Amino acid sequence: MTRRIRLPRPTAALAAGLAVTVLASCSTLTGVVSPAEARQGAGADNSVAGPVDCRKAHCVALTFDGGPSKPTPKLLDLLKRDNVKATFFVQGKGHSDTYPATITRMAKEGHEIGNHTWSHKNLTELTPRQISAEMEPVQKEIQNATGKAPTLMRPPQGRTDDDVSEVLKKLGLAQILWSVTAKDYQTTDTRLIKKRVLDQTKRDGIVLLHERYAGTIPAVAEIIPALRKLGYTFVTVSELIFPATPRPGTVYRP
Repeated sequence: MTRRIRLPRPTAALAAGLAVTVLASCSTLTGVVSPAEARQGAGADNSVAGPVDCRKAHCVALTFDGGPSKPTPKLLDLLKRDNVKATFFVQGKGHSDTYPATITRMAKEGHEIGNHTWSHKNLTELTPRQISAEMEPVQKEIQNATGKAPTLMRPPQGRTDDDVSEVLKKLGLAQILWSVTAKDYQTTDTRLIKKRVLDQTKRDGIVLLHERYAGTIPAVAEIIPALRKLGYTFVTVSELIFPATPRPGTVYRP
């Protein structure tokens, strides 16, 4: 019997593609894994090929949903200046089809790129064929822009279930949720966005932000040095769960 995560329907203000801020418990889903559990379960070969070993460092991943958009190059300039690699969950309609050069730049500058569906529909309300139709165009557009199809995705509003997981497994996509949200779609207050991130961030945290909102990029400029001062190291999502390879269909939640 398939067990589903269900959240109240978003308000009209959120229905146009904004993330719901409260995640449902994933305890009703099979295959939910934290980054630390993924690393522990990676097997006997625990060698670390990358520059950061998150078994030792206090790692955190900045993730940005719903782009690229007009402000994204400004964010990329900031991340390059501060030597931070982030993970971008790219949306399709009006984004990947409008700003392919920005996606190419993301990849060239070392950022990780994931799939955030074509039109931000609640995947748990779709048939398997409809779920595939939400994922496949974005996979192709990212591959066209970067030469590589994503292996990670983020379900809109964090809504997923075993049926969704089964389709994503076939598509080769692992699901990435989050532990920190600044609700930056509700405010332009840079100080409030920064405070929310700092208050919620813990080791192995995954931070959800949206660069298209006016208060977010200025907040990121302050969040990065503040978290570094607290001893955090910035990594991509895949680096966070390294040396485990993200397993298609699996839900990763800090």
